[in-house]
Amino acid sequence: MNRDLYIDFAKGLATLSIIFIHTAFWSGQFYIPTEVRVFSLVFDVALFYALSGITSGNNIEKTLYRLLKLQITYMIFVTFLFFLDYFFKVFGLNFFSLEWLQKFYSTFGSKYATTSISMEPQWQNLGNWYLHQYTNADTFPVVMGSFWYLKVYFILTVFGVLILRFFPKHINWFIGICIALTLLFNIFPWFYPTGQVGYVAFYMAIFLIANRMRGKKVPTKMIPVLYGIVAAALAWMFWYYGTEIFYQINKNKFPPKIPYIIWTLFSLTTLFVFYNRLKITKESFITYIGKNAIFFYFAQGISSSLVYFLVVPLKENMPWWILMVLIYAINIILAFIISTGLKKVDNFGWRILEFLRKKTAS
Repeated sequence: MNRDLYIDFAKGLATLSIIFIHTAFWSGQFYIPTEVRVFSLVFDVALFYALSGITSGNNIEKTLYRLLKLQITYMIFVTFLFFLDYFFKVFGLNFFSLEWLQKFYSTFGSKYATTSISMEPQWQNLGNWYLHQYTNADTFPVVMGSFWYLKVYFILTVFGVLILRFFPKHINWFIGICIALTLLFNIFPWFYPTGQVGYVAFYMAIFLIANRMRGKKVPTKMIPVLYGIVAAALAWMFWYYGTEIFYQINKNKFPPKIPYIIWTLFSLTTLFVFYNRLKITKESFITYIGKNAIFFYFAQGISSSLVYFLVVPLKENMPWWILMVLIYAINIILAFIISTGLKKVDNFGWRILEFLRKKTAS
């Protein structure tokens, strides 16, 4: 079966959009207008859950094996990140003053902004990362700020494959339950649970709807109807909440509330409209990113943290939009270079595990 390049293309564009979002909302908080930062959320993380739903099947063994490989790759990455973060702080003191480093960390809201920098590895952080408790990596704060997605992905994928395997004739019922729970949590916010329950209810609905779309194409006559529904939902949102809700979209993302849910409808509709309609026949830089999306996702957390070093000295010397384009381009280039290195780190980690397996098996 030939690989569907549209999926890789869509993943690649979604990854580039995430890089732009993290360019705008992290280092961009110092110079990018709020309106631009909000518009960056048009193509957001919901696309990844939809694409996962399209590509997921009901094979439990294959899915759990894939998740196990992802968990090991994740553990290899955070181990590398742990030592990278530690060495940066240790060697940084050899090049910069303690006061300079504390001022740098203060832009991240780091604890090191007000306390002395520890010269000892904080091993409990590494253990927390393994268990998906994302305590901050002070040098690379965007990494842990991105990882909420991964925990939800693990939970959602496990529940998703169980539904697809054992309740294939009742998927619509589960979609209805997820939508009902999402509405319940929003209409009666005092019922909104802590943790990731609210996240999973909404994103599971997207996952299952996308799975129902697998191999299908949105009828041409339905396209204006769908976009009309999106436009009507946006119009209702601004009428009901007021125009100031535009500036609160990101606050309504964690956990996903009705304004953010409505905000995602345009990107999800566009994804489904072009699915099985837009034919991608050739490999490209974008499809390459899509094929290696997990490594780019890891890498952009590092690169989006590094560009802080450039933003601080440059933001007073050029128009904000030129700086935004420049930083975004640099962020993509850095993410590409770092992702290439992370793939090598991942391969090295797997070779070590294979070496240890052979040694313990003999």
